[in-house]
Amino acid sequence: MPPAPTPTVWTIKALLAWTTDFLKAKNVDGAKLEAEILLAHVLNCTRMDLFVRFDDQPTDAERSKYRELIQRRVAGWPAAYLVGSREFYLLTFEVDPAVLIPRSDTETLVGEAFKRLKPMTAPAVLDLGTGSGCIAVSLAHQKKDARVTAVDVSPDALEVATRNATKHGVADRVTLLQGDLFAPLAPGSAFDMVVSNPPYIAQSEFAELSAEVRDHEPRLALDGGPDGLAFYRRIAAGIGPFLKPNGSLLLEIGWKQEDAVRSILADRPELELGPTLKDMGKNPRVVTAKKK
Repeated sequence: MPPAPTPTVWTIKALLAWTTDFLKAKNVDGAKLEAEILLAHVLNCTRMDLFVRFDDQPTDAERSKYRELIQRRVAGWPAAYLVGSREFYLLTFEVDPAVLIPRSDTETLVGEAFKRLKPMTAPAVLDLGTGSGCIAVSLAHQKKDARVTAVDVSPDALEVATRNATKHGVADRVTLLQGDLFAPLAPGSAFDMVVSNPPYIAQSEFAELSAEVRDHEPRLALDGGPDGLAFYRRIAAGIGPFLKPNGSLLLEIGWKQEDAVRSILADRPELELGPTLKDMGKNPRVVTAKKK
């Protein structure tokens, strides 16, 4: 593909058009959206504002900052880390390299969880491996009387989750605990629902990941052990005492893991398997179960 001609006047419209073509030539997925996200960040406006301001001419300093971000994006840095945030389930979450970037696929889990929580009164929810807090905070924001306990082994991730809970006004109902899965929970704790998007990439699959995921997102949040199923086994083995009778378990999975994860849960006599939910791409995404 020949390079796009250089405009004589760098309006917002011209900048976006040239940058989109440049990112496409560099094989960056979603080039148009990425160009818009980065420019909106530089100009401190929304993406929608860009289209109203198509004829505006950013300053030399703004163009220089934009050029720097584009260079880092082409070098493999995810756009969410470059701008420090990602939209998820109607909210904007702060992210940095200490946490996994929220994906739209995970909204499948949040939507199903909210549907189940909606008729309950003051439900108690546990989020294992909360990362940025996107699941825990979204549920507390949607279900105004829910009390959510969110656990993560990473203190750096919990700092990000704390800021997100505060930003969205739910810090009084989201308790953040540092530790490994169930370890930091008080004896006798029991929940109406347990949710998790655990690490589920098999160690043998890391070489196949895109460079931006493999080189920039935290391995701690990705590494699911030799076969990618280590955390499902541990959650299934430990959940019994912490889930109330008829309480729900919702686990996000990799799209090839449905049969394996269902088998792990089916082996637990205290659990009753529920349906597997598909994401917007029609891939298996959330395995569900209930405490008998």
